[in-house]
Parts: sequence; C-alpha cells; structure tokens
Amino acid sequence: AESWGTGRAVARVPRAPGGGTHRAGQGAFGNMCRGGGMFSPTKTWRRWHRCVNVTQKRHAVATALAASSLPPLVMARGHRIGEVSELPLVVSDGLESITKTKQAVEILKKLGCTE
Repeated sequence: AESWGTGRAVARVPRAPGGGTHRAGQGAFGNMCRGGGMFSPTKTWRRWHRCVNVTQKRHAVATALAASSLPPLVMARGHRIGEVSELPLVVSDGLESITKTKQAVEILKKLGCTE
C-alpha cells in the first residue's frame, strides 16, 4: 500500500491497492484508518516490570523508614513538619476506622499535620 500523492483531493495516507473490491483505495496502516495500527502503541521491548532481588527490596524499605525519622531529610523532600511533635509520626490502628473526611482533617490538625 502506498499513498496516491497530491492532486486527487484525498488524504495522503497509504491506500490498499487493486480494484473491483470495496477494499481497493481504502486507507491502510494509518492510526486513523479502519484496520490500521494504533497511535503510539505500548512498546514490547520496554522493560515495564523489573525484577528486583527480595533482599534489595527489604533493604530499600528499611532505608526509607530510617530516612523518614530524620527531620532534615524529610524537610529536604519538601514536607513542612514544623508543628509535628516527633518523627516518624506513628498513629494507632483505630485511625483506619474513620470514614468521614471532616473527622480525618480534625485528627490531622490535632497531630500538627496542617499547613
């Protein structure tokens, strides 16, 4: 399939060859054509999922937790922690039972997590 070029009052998309059939002269391959490819398809050669060793994952989690207890590192990430009493801020499991946003905001204010 190749384009008919200019001068025929049709779009310059590749067109199916031949004659005597409905398919002849129809656009082909373009993302806007019936039966054509999709625009920017997901590339199979990209590594969407990466294998990471279990020990490396555990080390990363431990390091992140340790970093969350150091105020300079937390502030360097852009968090405003002036009113927070201590880091890391640990709360009880009862906090998960809250269903209303108003209650959650009230508790966060009490903990000093507003600004």
